[in-house]
Amino acid sequence: APMRRADEAVRAPIRGEVIYENVGFSYQPGLSVLRNIALHACPGEMIALVGPTGAGKSTLVNLLPAFYEADCGRITIDGQDISGISLESLRAQISVVSQEAFLFNGTIRENILYGRLDATEAELMAASRAANCHEFIERLPDKYDSRVGERGVKLSVGEKQRVSIARALLKNAPILILDEATASVDTATEKLIQEALERLMANRTSFVIAHRLSTIRKADQILVINHGQIIERGTHEELVASNGLYSKLARVQGTMFIEESFERLGTVESESQ
Repeated sequence: APMRRADEAVRAPIRGEVIYENVGFSYQPGLSVLRNIALHACPGEMIALVGPTGAGKSTLVNLLPAFYEADCGRITIDGQDISGISLESLRAQISVVSQEAFLFNGTIRENILYGRLDATEAELMAASRAANCHEFIERLPDKYDSRVGERGVKLSVGEKQRVSIARALLKNAPILILDEATASVDTATEKLIQEALERLMANRTSFVIAHRLSTIRKADQILVINHGQIIERGTHEELVASNGLYSKLARVQGTMFIEESFERLGTVESESQ
């Protein structure tokens, strides 16, 4: 991988166009995890990554904030090669909302402000309201000064997720990486989380490791990933019409998560031989 020139910043303002050009990656020499990954996300598009466990979805998105460096090919943001951008500048442009909401042992206010330390109280409140967490926070005895405990243990799963969405809203980065949570929450909480995520994804280029079929259907592009390669791409309608793996998954009845569809379909191995 080329040496990073630590002084190079992302050229502002960011539109959020992301291109992967024949990107390959392996954790160990000879064992490739990703092969010939080519994708083009236009500014503001939502890209859903779909595939069985271990297909390479997380690795693919983790190359964008340079948590790992690609072995070959290149990745650009607005035409600028990310290998020449300082990590600080690159990561300032990307918000990551992961399955396991990362909260540290501090107050709710500190956890949300981690998105942007210099935010005003008004900005903090606006992000909190948009993430549907202002109401539950106001009901706590110490409100925004309530301590969340180690890894947020004092909050429910749904509350933690919404606090991490508030943090991302406050950061207001043009590019979003979202690993959609699959932890079961009640229907009312589910609705609040989905609403918050839609507000977060609005006008941002979003890469979603998607599990919910309802999320996948809304994507501008669906990338079906298997064995480290993109095997199908298109909108929900295009892929259903093309009679490939995705259309088989889409025909599985009575599932809410794509993983259930994969399981019911049986091994994907036979499909790709």
